[in-house]
Amino acid sequence: MQNHNTNVFNDDDSVPAPSYNIAPQTFQPVIKLARETHDRELTAMRWGLIPYWSKDAKVAFSTINAKAETITTSPVFRDAFRRRRCLVLADLFYEWRKIDAKNKQPYAISMKDDGVFAFAGLWERWKDWTKGQVIQTYSIITTDPNELISFLSIHDRMPVILKPSDYGRWLEPGDPERPPVDLLRPFDADFMKAWKVGPDVGNVKNDRPDLAEPIVETRSGSGLLF
Repeated sequence: MQNHNTNVFNDDDSVPAPSYNIAPQTFQPVIKLARETHDRELTAMRWGLIPYWSKDAKVAFSTINAKAETITTSPVFRDAFRRRRCLVLADLFYEWRKIDAKNKQPYAISMKDDGVFAFAGLWERWKDWTKGQVIQTYSIITTDPNELISFLSIHDRMPVILKPSDYGRWLEPGDPERPPVDLLRPFDADFMKAWKVGPDVGNVKNDRPDLAEPIVETRSGSGLLF
């Protein structure tokens, strides 16, 4: 999964500038609650969660996503799930459908109204003792695919997308022993759409608005499917 959103900060670290092909291990804006005031704040974090107790930052290469089914038991994610939840903003994301052993077709997936939405995320604060540097990192939670993703055979997983009405409950720490497991479900497919895009999105060095344009197919005349 790669994101397409406004997840790159300008030089003043205040207003996000557009980014069209976000990759793991890059710093992106994430919404969390401020430590002192508990107000919502936009904070730059690196995609790929490093647990606070980890001795090695390399774990981040395998923690860009967290499975909803094991999040309460996984030593890597369970504490963050109980106490450090966040919102990861996007206006669409990319997934790849396997065609054969050598070929995959990328799809863009978004809301039907093209609006911004939020993935359910977890975050951690990790200190690199060798450099004396503190890094904040995050992961996106995934769950079973909804009817749209399943019907198109795009992927066997999808990111957890939260309803705006659930943002407050997701961010609030609440009772650490009773985290909001019920929110970790597939998003309603009736509000989503998917379409084929070109292969350039497979290279994260490409970062252009046209990456999300539907491809034109000879028979159907359009890559737009739903």
